[in-house]
Amino acid sequence: MTPYVMRPSRLDDLSALMELAELSGPGFTSLPVDEAILKDRLEKSDKAFHGRLEKIEYGKYLLMMEDAGTGEVVGCSAVKAGTGIDQPFFNYRIITLSQASQAAGNMRFDMDALVLTNEYVGFTEVGTLFLKANHRGGGAGRLAAQSRYLLMATDPARFGDKVLAELRGVIDANGVSSFWECLGRHFFRMDFDEADRLSATTDNQFICDLMPKYPIYVDLLPPEAREVIGRCHSEGVGAYKLLQWEGFEFDRTVDIFDGGPLVATQKRHLRTIQESREVNLELAANVDDETFRQGLVSTDQLPDFRVSQAMLALQGDDTAVTTTDVFEKLRIKPGAKTRIWVRS
Repeated sequence: MTPYVMRPSRLDDLSALMELAELSGPGFTSLPVDEAILKDRLEKSDKAFHGRLEKIEYGKYLLMMEDAGTGEVVGCSAVKAGTGIDQPFFNYRIITLSQASQAAGNMRFDMDALVLTNEYVGFTEVGTLFLKANHRGGGAGRLAAQSRYLLMATDPARFGDKVLAELRGVIDANGVSSFWECLGRHFFRMDFDEADRLSATTDNQFICDLMPKYPIYVDLLPPEAREVIGRCHSEGVGAYKLLQWEGFEFDRTVDIFDGGPLVATQKRHLRTIQESREVNLELAANVDDETFRQGLVSTDQLPDFRVSQAMLALQGDDTAVTTTDVFEKLRIKPGAKTRIWVRS
């Protein structure tokens, strides 16, 4: 078992979050290298976890991955309760247009086009999954990803019935997006980084003002732009696979800046939520028994939400046992009510 635990972000996580933002690289919109933005995000997360919001759909929950042994913050992930509510959430939807002509000898063919949309109002969004390179593997990425769904299961009323995720599109080592260079730059007349910054720091009115108002035929774009539509960044392939395992599907919608894919599903279809259950957690005498399996345990309450990997064995319908270190990482005592997910 890894020593990691997922916990709610704190106001004193600013320096750690800045480090993650710097490491995440260009195009990682949800982690801009901007101290003021990240400080604001920590404050909003603190309000969300403690229930100090005027409307629960405004909740933005940031989870930090901490090495329980050293206290080092090594990663993060997040849940935004409702998209498109406090500001527009624009994307390109890929539509297929059928062309036919009897006069041209019954010729018929289909063409894809990009149409600007703002159709995901009220969807819950999962994202901001990033781990330091030397802390990836061993199930750490799965812990960071699935913690978000266990959070939703803890208090379902805080989150929407539908869930989406955006993946970073193809951007080269120099921070250049071919999709942006071939399309977005013509309408915005600015560098990708500047558009990315404005998207993270404004109400996105500039997108309403400058984006094309008519369909864009994909076949009219240069090959280097067409090839990356709906493809994710190489560092996001693992996250994409986890999303597909969870039940997300590509929704023929892409990011307006880098062309990265958007995936979506119903909250009730999320595999982690479907397979999780509430149990009383007790201390195991040992874990030599073959009935023990790897899984996750979360404290089933807010704001003291924490998630850890664990070796688990079920004992009846409402009881599971695990090792001492899990109780220490979750800061609970034997007999506590928890939610578990066990790897099948």
